[in-house]
Amino acid sequence: MANERLRAALLELGVSIADLATAIEVDPKTVERWITKGRAPYRKHRYAVATHLGMDESYLWPEALTREQVASASESEIVTVYPHRWAIPRDAWGRLFAQANNDIGVLVYSGLFLADDAGIVQMFGEKAGAGVRVRILLGDPDSPEVAQRGADEGIDDGMAARIRNALVLYRPLLGLAGVEIRLHRTVLYNSIYRGDDQFLVNTHAYGTPAGNAPVLHLRKVLGGGMVATYTESFERVWDQATPVGS
Repeated sequence: MANERLRAALLELGVSIADLATAIEVDPKTVERWITKGRAPYRKHRYAVATHLGMDESYLWPEALTREQVASASESEIVTVYPHRWAIPRDAWGRLFAQANNDIGVLVYSGLFLADDAGIVQMFGEKAGAGVRVRILLGDPDSPEVAQRGADEGIDDGMAARIRNALVLYRPLLGLAGVEIRLHRTVLYNSIYRGDDQFLVNTHAYGTPAGNAPVLHLRKVLGGGMVATYTESFERVWDQATPVGS
């Protein structure tokens, strides 16, 4: 069976079979067989292809890795676990975003603690000016999902008020090239903070403010699945969200 994922990846990135073969030092006919006949390359070649294309090995060849290998790689993506969001050192937030060269992403209901940090907001603007894509997703303050989260945390309309406050604090970023802010209407199971391939994932627990809930610090490892899962979740919410001002 043909490997349509690999074929589609090459087409999407504009990489020819010959280009890929040259980059990873194999015969073009070998690459063609990987695509047309679905043959799985040796592990070193899978790793080389995934690295060259900037994609997950487990996505391109989902059957090539055993469950044990995927589990091991995914476990390696966990850098550390914080028992509470407030336990994260302030400089860890700065490093997460300062080290990003391509993508910065924030998916929250309000994330007011971040919007209230003038240094972080300024950094977002500077990063966008340097060519980094900055995307901020806030909950729609008029949505039933936000109202429910406010009720669950015992602050009722306070959640919507926090979001409106965050929007005011992010106002300096509105209109900047490279910065996009959208409002979402989803039941948010985790808040996600992204700097390229590093993530801080703040879990949500019923009746508990996000600041008191645990946070996973993840770094992408080829073959792992945790970062890929949260990346996909972020993108799904982004695609459904409404741009601020529309």
